[in-house]
Amino acid sequence: MKELELKYGCNPNQKPSRIYMENGKLPIKVLNGKPGYINFLDAFNGWQLVKELKKATGLPAATSFKHVSPAGAAVGLPLSEVERKIYWVDDMDVEFTPIANAYARARGADRMSSFGDFISLSDVCDKATALLIKREVSDGVIAPGYDDDALEILKAKKNGNYNVIEIDPDYIPDPIERKQVFGVTFEQGRNELNIDEHFFDNIVTENKELPESAKRDLAISMITLKYTQSNSVCYVKDGQAIGIGAGQQSRIHCTRLAGSKADNWWLRQSPQVLNLPFLDKIRRADRDNAIDLYIGEDYMDVLADGEWEKIFKTRPAVFTAEEKRAWLDKNTGVSLGSDAFFPFGDNIERAHRSGVQYVAQPGGSIRDDHVIETCNKYGMVMSFTGIRLFHH
Repeated sequence: MKELELKYGCNPNQKPSRIYMENGKLPIKVLNGKPGYINFLDAFNGWQLVKELKKATGLPAATSFKHVSPAGAAVGLPLSEVERKIYWVDDMDVEFTPIANAYARARGADRMSSFGDFISLSDVCDKATALLIKREVSDGVIAPGYDDDALEILKAKKNGNYNVIEIDPDYIPDPIERKQVFGVTFEQGRNELNIDEHFFDNIVTENKELPESAKRDLAISMITLKYTQSNSVCYVKDGQAIGIGAGQQSRIHCTRLAGSKADNWWLRQSPQVLNLPFLDKIRRADRDNAIDLYIGEDYMDVLADGEWEKIFKTRPAVFTAEEKRAWLDKNTGVSLGSDAFFPFGDNIERAHRSGVQYVAQPGGSIRDDHVIETCNKYGMVMSFTGIRLFHH
């Protein structure tokens, strides 16, 4: 198949729409559904991300994409009991495989942003992963293959209209990529990134102790940033992105946005949130919304008289700012990547409040000395990679 006609482009008024190859055949097969223009943008960007994650870490990888940026990305490390609970998978009577763990992590870290996602998997989708996908609101999935049981489960999703795409894992794109804007063709070489054991060697801080787990997490942040709309910043812990900030004009705003998502991920693990007395009828998505309000500044939206009764069996106590800060201070060992240099030390100050210990960024700011000094103040380890990762 050389081309595939689509229903419409980014919006219904943008017709005609298609994907096609100038040379050769499309590297994909649509096994179910009718993926759209944005679906394919998410699918192709997401596939590149997970393929590179697996190459860099040796572990199965998954990503949850929304509007051409990842909402989450992770490798297939086992889930802790707390993670199983905050990702709403503790009730599933299934043995999670590495690729299922990867998607549970990618989807679960920022469930608000992942709602209605497009999924990319580095490995063949198995039954355990399909059962996980089945219960979530999602537009589709791309993977190098599907077990028979998994394909049967996915084909039944969304009344038989769920988008299932199989991609040729051996496909290699042209080294030159092109796109048109306003009738003008842009051309550039592909952004190839090879993260090897020496990628983070240029450590510029006083503390130079960079453990292998931090190297893995920094690699995840770098590869995630490569497919995140710039400006972008990514917080990673224990093999998964826990806060991704995308498309912000100001880097400090990006650092704050991603940091607030990382904070929310950690706050979800607090006893105050784990023990929220939800009514049995409240669905997972509604629980996510309620938790987001409960741990935020608008907590009275779910705790006010006449409102809490709709969600909880009993009225939860207010999660005070002091209690939240005390819990957030327990989060440590977080890694942070940036797609371009930090121009000011305020980014490091904000990162520190979310438990960041390890930082990777290109370097090259006229204020690098101030950024390094701020890292030294907190005993952080910072590597200058010398590589910018803008994505547009």
